[in-house]
Amino acid sequence: MSVINYSRCPAWEGGGGAPHKPVLPHSGGGHRGSPCSVPPIPAAVGKSTFLKLLGATFPRWHLVTEPVAQWRKVPAGGTAAEEVPVGPTNLLQLMYQEPARWSYTFQTFSFISRLKAMLEPPPATPHPVRVFERSPYSDRYVFAKNLFEVGHLQPLEWAIYQDWHGFLLRQLGHRAALHGFLYLRATPQTCLERLRRRARSEEGGIRLEYLQQLHAQHEGWLVEKTTE
Repeated sequence: MSVINYSRCPAWEGGGGAPHKPVLPHSGGGHRGSPCSVPPIPAAVGKSTFLKLLGATFPRWHLVTEPVAQWRKVPAGGTAAEEVPVGPTNLLQLMYQEPARWSYTFQTFSFISRLKAMLEPPPATPHPVRVFERSPYSDRYVFAKNLFEVGHLQPLEWAIYQDWHGFLLRQLGHRAALHGFLYLRATPQTCLERLRRRARSEEGGIRLEYLQQLHAQHEGWLVEKTTE
C-alpha cells in the first residue's frame, strides 16, 4: 500500500498550480492488473477538479465519484399505520444539523454506499484502473474517528462501528483491497474558502475548526502514520 502525496491542490504538471495533466507514477508489478486508488482528502480540497483532469488525461480509467446524491435522497418509508408515504430524506443535512443524533446513522450509510461502489463489477475493458473519490478506509480512519473524538459518536456506537467495519473488510478480503492512496493536501483555510465558494446548502454551518480536525486526522493516518 502506497501513499502518493500532492502538497499543492490541484497539483499538476507545469508548476504554479496550472491545470495541465496530472503526473502519476507508473504502476508496477501486481499493480498493473486493476489497481484501485483512492484520494482520501479533506472537504473542498479540489478532488472534483483532480478527477476531471484524470478523466481527461486517462479516458480509459474508471472514476467513481462520492455518492453525495444518495446521501441527500435516502428513501424513507413510513410505518405500517401511515397511509401517506414519506419522501426521501437528506441524511447529509441531518448529520450536519444534529451530529450527536445522526452521526452513527450517517457513517453507517456512507460506508455502505462506498462499499457498494467498490464491489461493482469493473468496466469491460482490459486491466481497468479504478479511482474512487473516497473509500471505506477514510470513513473509518478520518470521519468516524473524528466524530468519536469530538463526542458525536458515543463509545458504544464507536465500538460497534469498528467491529462491523473490520469484520466486513476482513470477509471481503481482496475485493476491498486498494493498491494505494492519492493524498491531496491543502490548508484548512484554503479548504474553507473553496467550501464557501461552492456553497452547498448542507455545508453552510461548517467552521474552520472542523476542517482543522479533518486535516489533523488525514495527517496522522497518511503522513505521520500514528492512527490506530
